[in-house]
Amino acid sequence: MNQKMDDDALMALKIAFTYMPKAIEVTKYEYGERYQAVLEHIEKVRETLLLNDVDPDEVYGEVDPENTPNSSY
Repeated sequence: MNQKMDDDALMALKIAFTYMPKAIEVTKYEYGERYQAVLEHIEKVRETLLLNDVDPDEVYGEVDPENTPNSSY
């Protein structure tokens, strides 16, 4: 996917990303044998955001600024 997303699709992806677990939270204990697939899905979404000139680490503050700590790193 090398084309930029339209604004509505990009906003939908940002919103979905805020509900995804952070990669550091994905463990074999929590996700069983699916943990590797979950990590791959998270990475795919991060890559798509980056291709659309969006910093994945800044998405939380943009989508839900009232409930986002000062730093999501």
